[in-house]
Parts: sequence; C-alpha cells; structure tokens
Amino acid sequence: MTGTSVPVSTRWRTILPVVPAVGAVLAQIAYPLAQGDARDLATVGVVTLLTTACLIHAALNRGVTFAVVLFMSSAGIGYLSEVVGTMTGYPYGCYSYVTDRLGPAAFDVPLVVPLAWSAGLYPVWCVASRLVRSGPGRVGAVTVGMLGWDLYLDPQMVADGHWSWCNGGGLPGIEHIPLTNYAGWLLVAALMATVLVLVDSRSGRTGTPRNDGVPLALFLWTWLGSALAHSVFLDAPELRYSAVYGFVVMGVLGVPLLVSLVRSRAAGADARLAATGAENLRG
Repeated sequence: MTGTSVPVSTRWRTILPVVPAVGAVLAQIAYPLAQGDARDLATVGVVTLLTTACLIHAALNRGVTFAVVLFMSSAGIGYLSEVVGTMTGYPYGCYSYVTDRLGPAAFDVPLVVPLAWSAGLYPVWCVASRLVRSGPGRVGAVTVGMLGWDLYLDPQMVADGHWSWCNGGGLPGIEHIPLTNYAGWLLVAALMATVLVLVDSRSGRTGTPRNDGVPLALFLWTWLGSALAHSVFLDAPELRYSAVYGFVVMGVLGVPLLVSLVRSRAAGADARLAATGAENLRG
C-alpha cells in the first residue's frame, strides 16, 4: 500500500512543491552564468531543491509511504549502484568522481549524487504514468525517459569535471562517455521503475487522477530547457551533440506528453462550453 495522501487542500498540494521547484529552476538559470565554486554550489542547489519538490509532491499526492519508497528506490538503489560502479566498473563502466566539489562524500561518491536519482526519476515516473497504464509499459517508458535525461546529465557534468571515464567508445561527439554507461542506466532505471510499479499497483489507486502539474512541468523544463542550454548557453562543444541526443530520446515521452496536455486542455474547454450552453438554455 502507498498509504493515503497527506490531508492538505488541493491549493496547498500545488503551492508547497512549487516553491522548491521554482527555486531549482532559478538555480538552473543561474548555472551557466556562474563559475568555479559558485557553479558547484548551483549544482548542489539544483539537485537538493528538485529532490525536495519531488518528495513533497509525492507525499501530498501519492502518500507518505509512496514518497518513502520513491526515495529508497531511487536514492538508495542509485547510491548502491554508484558505489559498486566506482569500485568495480559495473554496471556503468570504469569511472570516478571528484569528491571535493559537491559537498560530503561516502565511499568516493558525493552524497548529492543519489539525490539526483530521485530528482530525475519522479518527473519521468509521473509522465510515464500519465501516458501508459500497464506496468511493463510504464517500466519501459521510465527507462527511456531516464536514459534521455542522462544523455543531458552525463556530458554536462563530465564537461564540468565532476567525474571522468577511463574508457571511451561512446556516441559520436561524446565518445569519451562509453556506451556501457547507458546500458547501466537502462538496467538501474528499470529496477527502480519496477519497484514503483509494484508499490503503486498495490495501492489500488493507479487510475486515480493526480495533481501532477509540478512534475510534468519539471519534465518539460528539463527536456526543452536542457536542449536550449546545451545548444546555446554552455560552452563545451560536445554539449551541442548531447543537446540533440537528449532532446530526441526524452522526446519519446515529451512529444506524447505535449499532445496529451493539448488534448486535455481542448477537452476541458469543450466541457466548459457545453456547460455554459446548458446554463443558457435553462435560462
């Protein structure tokens, strides 16, 4: 069971996660303008604020138990995979973190890194849940969405020097990031999504409407804003390639999401028009 959602009015369910979400967006806007320690601080701020927004939204709209499972399955599994990955090279390949720039670290992994898994997973999960009803379909959709997010994330963070890879052999333009990295992301993201599908299916509320405006907006901001930032505002030339890769792969979910939102808006407008016509007839 995911537990009942926190008893808060619909208005506050929207406002409470909006505050950290807006803070994260502002920090992301400041990121290209910052340098050195200020940019590292912006990086930590973005991840922390996004994670806060996601966990608050999950607790208010899907229940505290779901929020706890979300955090444990994303940050917990993510951290374990990073520790094993840096020690053994599995499942991502051989890589290592710089551990003196992003705050405290444990077992050579900065502790902000597992938070990034939570910040990335939840918006993708909400989009996948809106677009796909079946459990296996949602797992597949989440996996694709997370891969698309990493096609932005990894090149940007490597360009900033937060971690480095031992071997190349990657995609054209970002050859320094091996293909094994993406295979590892597919595996770990599928595991996280499977846990969420199992927990959500046991709640008996998989078809319940959600007030998912915040995570959907964060997904769209990440998809479109990252493409713009990598194309225009960030200096590393390899990011021109990651802009294309991330835009295309996240777009597998992003384009259907936009279509869904447009259709929902049109349906709402039609319903309001019909209601107004009925009122006029009664009048």
